[in-house]
Amino acid sequence: MSQTLSIVIPAYNEERTIHRILDKVRAVELIGGLQKEIIITNDCSRDDTEGAIKRYMAANPDLNIQYQKHEVNQGKGAALHTGIRHASGDYIIIQDADLEYDPAEYNILLRPMLDGYADVVFGSRFMGGRPHRILFFWHSIGNKMLTMISNAFTNLNLTDMETCYKMFRSDMLKSLTLREKRFGFEPEVTAKISRIPNVRIYEVGISYYGRTYAEGKKIGWKDGFRAIYCILKYNIWAR
Repeated sequence: MSQTLSIVIPAYNEERTIHRILDKVRAVELIGGLQKEIIITNDCSRDDTEGAIKRYMAANPDLNIQYQKHEVNQGKGAALHTGIRHASGDYIIIQDADLEYDPAEYNILLRPMLDGYADVVFGSRFMGGRPHRILFFWHSIGNKMLTMISNAFTNLNLTDMETCYKMFRSDMLKSLTLREKRFGFEPEVTAKISRIPNVRIYEVGISYYGRTYAEGKKIGWKDGFRAIYCILKYNIWAR
């Protein structure tokens, strides 16, 4: 019986790029004969993201796409919660709707899972020999600091806790009660997944095609402070 990878895509004001990322997802041929299930959550976009998604679905009826919509903007984390709740696959991966991460690399994350080594795989932007766009020195320092602080509490040796590309066994991810509605999703899910008894977490190198703020990047310095708060909250105060 074939297995399925659920690809959870939160979308906010991505009418210009959503069709391009869906083209990339469509083009991926997954190893192990896995099928694809795509769950898109439109987080009350102010542009025509909804129209772009519906036009794509109409033009590609053979592609397994579920469309969810928030009537009020709630944040990336909330959009992920909705997508995860509706996912029915054996594995789940997070995919941003922009073009910073390459779906062609799904198989890099899948390999240690299908080989029976991993339950969770993080795709690191800071390891391996794959291409990385050179941007934002202080963002990279901030990401590494957040990862170090997170590691100190989880006792993991990740190089990129803040990465978008996280792949999970579906049953493990769905067993978590996730609360963070914005960018606090990353430290929260890392803290909670690390406490599952005998969980096997791996990390693989991936490429990164970062966006500038003019190109649509949304995360800011306030989200960095929120991430520190979430690391403390979900590793100490809310255990």
